[in-house]
Amino acid sequence: MRQFNIRVALCLALAIAGMTAAQAADTPAADAVPEPQQTENASLQDFIKANPDCLEFTDQCSHCVIVNGIAECSTAEIACIKGENQCTRRIAN
Repeated sequence: MRQFNIRVALCLALAIAGMTAAQAADTPAADAVPEPQQTENASLQDFIKANPDCLEFTDQCSHCVIVNGIAECSTAEIACIKGENQCTRRIAN
């Protein structure tokens, strides 16, 4: 009976240790690299400034429309390889 109690206690201790390790793996690291949101916004603004007559453009992942000088873009498609921004519609002369 005593060996049974020791085995049960050992199994419970291992299970608790395993749950703690699994939870620790899910928490983000303190030195995690932030999303490159600033760089993406800067490249969008650079593209808009370089192409003032462009009304719509795409990077092969998202499709964007210029509204009052601001790009409103769709959500990127799954498994997409981002390319250079290309104007798909310009202001008619």
